[in-house]
Amino acid sequence: MKNIKIPILCGLICLASITLAQQNYVELKPEDTKEDIIRKAAHVRPTKRQLKWQELEVTGFIHYGINTFTGKEWGDGKEDPKLFNPKKQDAEQWVKIAKKAGIKLLILTAKHHDGFCLWPTATTEHSIKNSPYLNGQGDVMKELSDACRKHGVKFGVYLSPWDQHEAVYGTEAYNDFFVKQLTELLTQYGQVDEVWFDGANGEGPNGKKQEYDFERYYKTIRAIQPEAVIAVMGPDVRWVGTETGYGRDTEWSVVPTAALRQDAVAGESQQDMTIKPKGDMRNSDLGSRSQIEKAEALVWYPAETDVSIRPGWFFHENQNDQVKSPEKLLDIYFNSVGKNGVLLLNIPPSQDGHIHEKDEQALIGWKNLRDQIFANNLLKTTSAKLINQHKEIITKKEKTGQYWTTKGVDTATFVFDIGKEQEFNLLDISEFIKYGQRVEKFELEVLQNNAWTKVASGTTIGSRRILQFNTIKGKHVRLKILESRLNPMIQNIGLYHYIQ
Repeated sequence: MKNIKIPILCGLICLASITLAQQNYVELKPEDTKEDIIRKAAHVRPTKRQLKWQELEVTGFIHYGINTFTGKEWGDGKEDPKLFNPKKQDAEQWVKIAKKAGIKLLILTAKHHDGFCLWPTATTEHSIKNSPYLNGQGDVMKELSDACRKHGVKFGVYLSPWDQHEAVYGTEAYNDFFVKQLTELLTQYGQVDEVWFDGANGEGPNGKKQEYDFERYYKTIRAIQPEAVIAVMGPDVRWVGTETGYGRDTEWSVVPTAALRQDAVAGESQQDMTIKPKGDMRNSDLGSRSQIEKAEALVWYPAETDVSIRPGWFFHENQNDQVKSPEKLLDIYFNSVGKNGVLLLNIPPSQDGHIHEKDEQALIGWKNLRDQIFANNLLKTTSAKLINQHKEIITKKEKTGQYWTTKGVDTATFVFDIGKEQEFNLLDISEFIKYGQRVEKFELEVLQNNAWTKVASGTTIGSRRILQFNTIKGKHVRLKILESRLNPMIQNIGLYHYIQ
């Protein structure tokens, strides 16, 4: 898929046209106390594009190209374009299956490391225009973008910066070449909702490596598709650090970064702003108090958690019996979406241009499991009620939703009477992240024999936290927010019974 061994956040990252009023970035001063730092961290919040992206929860990757026909994971740029010849390609089938599975956005590998382009680009002959597919008149970018638009699924594109075919790779001329390719993709196919880069940077045909001009790439995207999020080697979304689909138990969206140049925020604070992420964004601890207290600045930088439905990223016939089961996909969902991340699930089409039936069956089975589990929130039945014991819980309502918070305290206790004794084993909580991420520690308790018993606990919540625990029966439960950066803001609390 990509050269994951390369630290993906070692270069400069450009945050174009971000105003300080958006507060997704804040500088820390040497004289700031620990209390000052916590207050600032609590007020860092996502941009509108980051918030919309987080709300997708599940996105999809379509790894498809010349590797589909050679059986390789990484090509070498020497493949004959005539190898690309799907007999029954149907991008609409991909979209329909993805939508049934609850996938809200699909990203196409428009060009992988081999340099073969799935659109009839003017920049190179190493493209679909020289393949037998539709007599050289094919355009997978157009087919997929049109199908996504038709069925209400968002569309994204992956353009590999590493190109093992292009002769000028390793020279400044390649940056011009890459921007031309990027411009074609961003101007010819309607709205693009995500542009996905990785950090792969191997040698090209001349034996050289490329110094990527990411700042220029980002400016190009912001100018043409200003609503698109840029991931994972980008300023809007970071890579979680593995390709297993499993996120951290403690996942902060507010992470340390280096301070901005003062001249970059001068004037009306509407200039391009360049940040350099501090440290390796794959470490186990990114945003705890001990980490942010050492920072020069803080930025909202959420995690994308990627995995393939098969062992490989491209389709291989001999992996048809190794497709992840609905139950395995559900566990991945709990540990990605349920750990303050967005899940990016790869679904590779086969050589005939279809999603294989085994992949489809797994995807639909996975969606059915999710629907069954989350259909009955025990805290939202007609008999369930929130008992505001000490009048500490305040309800705030906005056009975008409502949330619970407190006045001036950083703890909260939610006590629920669910009406009758019932079994449950799954807790689902969300913060109102429009205004930031604050909760640092929480626990769930059940009243049994006139005593409260702890059944689950966690650290961060963020956009969503899902916790499984041993099945227990009870009528009264309480969620305790034990530590928070200022007053917590809780958007949703759900209690469910998952029958395995």
